[in-house]
Amino acid sequence: MTENDDAEKIPFTGHLEELRKRLVTCFIAVGIGFVVSYGFKEKLFDILSLPLISVMGADDKLIFTGLPEAFFTYLKVAFLSGFMLAAPVILYQFWMFIAPGLYQKERRFLVPIVFLSSFFFVGGALFGYFIVFPFGFKFFLGFASETIKPLPSMKEYLSFASKLLLAFGLVFELPLIITFMAKLGMVSVEFLKKNRKYALLLFFVAAAILTPPDVVTQIMMALPLMLLYEISIIGARIFGKKAKESDNVSSK
Repeated sequence: MTENDDAEKIPFTGHLEELRKRLVTCFIAVGIGFVVSYGFKEKLFDILSLPLISVMGADDKLIFTGLPEAFFTYLKVAFLSGFMLAAPVILYQFWMFIAPGLYQKERRFLVPIVFLSSFFFVGGALFGYFIVFPFGFKFFLGFASETIKPLPSMKEYLSFASKLLLAFGLVFELPLIITFMAKLGMVSVEFLKKNRKYALLLFFVAAAILTPPDVVTQIMMALPLMLLYEISIIGARIFGKKAKESDNVSSK
């Protein structure tokens, strides 16, 4: 009998019930974050729009073109902030859901993994906010001329900014995911090195899908992914399952 036989005995309906409980917890956490954030919705939007405002002209303003647009934009800002606040809880629920399928010694890594997951997610979002946003917005506004004036709306800006923040937050999880897979013996350092060129191609494809259709933001996402992949190889070398350890697991 192996250490994770108890997970194998759980029926499919049991896994569905466990998933339902985890999802309900995530929704509650996001809801609480939304309620807290709604009281600061105007301030939060000012902070979110600061990278754009800083590169706009002195007389340029964000606009809204529909009567309810500002109201719904503030609602979405509060929801985005609530999701960011609930990110540690969501990541914790995700890792706890897959925990029953792990060996007991592997479950010891879940607490630091949850912490690092939150750290990398927030770090990715901050990278997008402080690094990508100023350069990207300056590039877009550079197409203005004497006859062409940019009039970005609140709704369009929020949609653009939120997608980029979430995208960068998610892609920065790459080193943690690959290191965790290496720890489980699913990938090896040799495998990662051998498939580096295919990974680089996938990074540019993913950047093209996750970012708006412009070369600047695609490159600014693909380049960090390339660096994160190299960090993943280092993590796999340090924490990955060694050959003897893999042989012992396979012989059980």
